[in-house]
Amino acid sequence: MNLSVPQLQALVQAATLAPSSHNTQPWLFRLEGQAIELLADRTRALPVNDPDDRELTISCGCALLNLRVAAAAAGLQARVEPWPDAADTDLLARVRLAPGRADETDATLQTAMAERRTYRARFATTAVDPMALRSLVDAVHREAASLAVLDTADQRLGAAALVAEGDAMLWANPSWRRELAAWMHPRRRGDGLSLPALAIPAAQVVVRTFDMGHGVAAKDRQLADESPLLAVLFTASDMPSDWLAAGQALQRLLLLGVQRGLQASYLNQPVQVAALRPKLQQLTGLPGYAQLLLRIGTPTQVKPPAPRRPLADVLVTTS
Repeated sequence: MNLSVPQLQALVQAATLAPSSHNTQPWLFRLEGQAIELLADRTRALPVNDPDDRELTISCGCALLNLRVAAAAAGLQARVEPWPDAADTDLLARVRLAPGRADETDATLQTAMAERRTYRARFATTAVDPMALRSLVDAVHREAASLAVLDTADQRLGAAALVAEGDAMLWANPSWRRELAAWMHPRRRGDGLSLPALAIPAAQVVVRTFDMGHGVAAKDRQLADESPLLAVLFTASDMPSDWLAAGQALQRLLLLGVQRGLQASYLNQPVQVAALRPKLQQLTGLPGYAQLLLRIGTPTQVKPPAPRRPLADVLVTTS
């Protein structure tokens, strides 16, 4: 039995619930028979913040994991072919779908997709349950990545210091501030960093004009200090295939965390500053390449979902 176009579109809709840097949603999807192709939308790249499209590819990896989860929940087998066309580097993956024995573990994650939030507020002081933590580590390993928990005082202090240093360095760059300001959008736009429409012009001027790095650094250092769990998601090498794997690992961790009452956000400043990235990895005491610094804990507030682009905007037709 072939899947209908509406059925395929429903899977794409679920995929778009993935997180992305500045909520850029840098993905496109193409329906090819009984397959869905995932493409990088490089018109939504962040050339200052993410010059190599590393975070863009990670974001697309998150969307790919969502697509796999949605397929499993629909009783489908999903066979992923990463980079199926060497001549088209924007074509990140082709997912072939067919009725069959679905991945039962993936299927259980379906409801978590809509409940996941990037939680930027303070967490409850409750420690993350050791069994829950073990499951998060295993989830990341399943996607060919690793998770190193920063649990000693020296590791946590070192990470917080790197976050603060990264904030100061990023905010000191006028080009970085202009890029950040450009992605401040009213919620009705469906993407970007959502702000009340009337506040956006003033906020953009302030961000573009003033180096607020020291104030932001102090706030983020406190967030890091107070987080119940800090962890580095890293990979053995640092190629686009690793970034795509890191995104799938991240999303599996996030969805599994939701099932266990946890949410997460990112303190990626040390990864975004090239000079600091190896220092963050050194804190883990393990070889590899840091891809993300996560803060994880139990939320104390209910946050609304980030806005999303209409489905029609992320679907491309076959020429």
